[in-house]
Amino acid sequence: MNILDSIYEEVLKHLPQILSLRNQRVQKDDGSFVTEGDLLVQRLVMDLIQQQEPGLVLLSEEMPLLPADWLTGRILVVDPIDGTENFTSGLPEWGVALCLYENGEHLDSLLFCPEMGLKVRHGDRSAIEYSRIAGISSSLTREDLLRLEPGYEYRIMGCCVYNMINVLRGAYATFENPKGAWIWDILGALNIARKAGLNVTVNEQPYEGRFLEPNRKYRFKISR
Repeated sequence: MNILDSIYEEVLKHLPQILSLRNQRVQKDDGSFVTEGDLLVQRLVMDLIQQQEPGLVLLSEEMPLLPADWLTGRILVVDPIDGTENFTSGLPEWGVALCLYENGEHLDSLLFCPEMGLKVRHGDRSAIEYSRIAGISSSLTREDLLRLEPGYEYRIMGCCVYNMINVLRGAYATFENPKGAWIWDILGALNIARKAGLNVTVNEQPYEGRFLEPNRKYRFKISR
């Protein structure tokens, strides 16, 4: 069992405890929340790394720093809880994003929404469904929304992992964030989408699977 499978099973095992912590939150400098649930998931990840692969470097939303030689060795990119605003508000649309790289090459990725029973893995075949729904990021302003392209039914769900799973399984025709997102939100999903044969762009350029630098945000679009 690799580290991604272990994390998945550990999060499901501790799901009742994670959910019990959704109301224990503090506000970060950027105005977003972090909850004790986020921090518990991160501790579970760190404990598993120590047990199974102590040489693995962790890059997390709550630990966004990498060593200077980060392009060598193995890196696990994690968003412990994506959609914390949903999570702390009692909504089930939140998820965990995992992405594994070695020496700058993608190895594996896993996205899952524990409270909803949704899961997508690198190598999964993308379902072919009819949909005219376009998912968009909750970071868009009112002015951005008024400029959206006509012809779609738009949805704002407030969780990148949930939106990514929807476009990967065919429930959305497209999902994009024209404002920009951090790599722990998107790196796993970009690689899963690319492997599944979907159209993937990052900063308006075709995405080829490279490891994205963690100190900036990236605009992206995934379409079927």
